[in-house]
Amino acid sequence: AEGEQIGEQRGRQEGRQEGRQEEAKSLIIRQLTRRVGTLPNEVRFQIDELSIAQLEALGEALLDFTKSADLEVWLESVAE
Repeated sequence: AEGEQIGEQRGRQEGRQEGRQEEAKSLIIRQLTRRVGTLPNEVRFQIDELSIAQLEALGEALLDFTKSADLEVWLESVAE
């Protein structure tokens, strides 16, 4: 029974973390769209692959973006 409880707690924790990541992605995509215009699907896929820490870094970096090329350069620097 104790193992089941631990498994349930872990499952809830992972679910909350995934929820946070989805919220962060959604917010960042909305912010980027306002900043640089509609994002190509390829860019959206790259954003989907980012970790929470990378999403947070992108959330700060995008404040300095003025065009979609800025985003592409940032994504390339993270991929290296």
